[in-house]
Amino acid sequence: MYVCICHGVTEKDIKKAAKAGAQSLQDIKQATGCATGCGTCADVALEVLQNAHSQTTPEFLKILQPGTQWKEPTAA
Repeated sequence: MYVCICHGVTEKDIKKAAKAGAQSLQDIKQATGCATGCGTCADVALEVLQNAHSQTTPEFLKILQPGTQWKEPTAA
């Protein structure tokens, strides 16, 4: 779904920016250009960003996230 028609930014683009570390609307603006034209998409862009961050990653997939240091499992 297109979120920002002015700059052709999709929901997928915003989710990708969130995965890359975007935490705020300002980060989304810098990463994608979304909400820098007419600005009517800002609310939807922020909602998509918040939803992207609220999705939890299963524990077994967390080792695959970029920038994560490997930790040796400890014996219980």
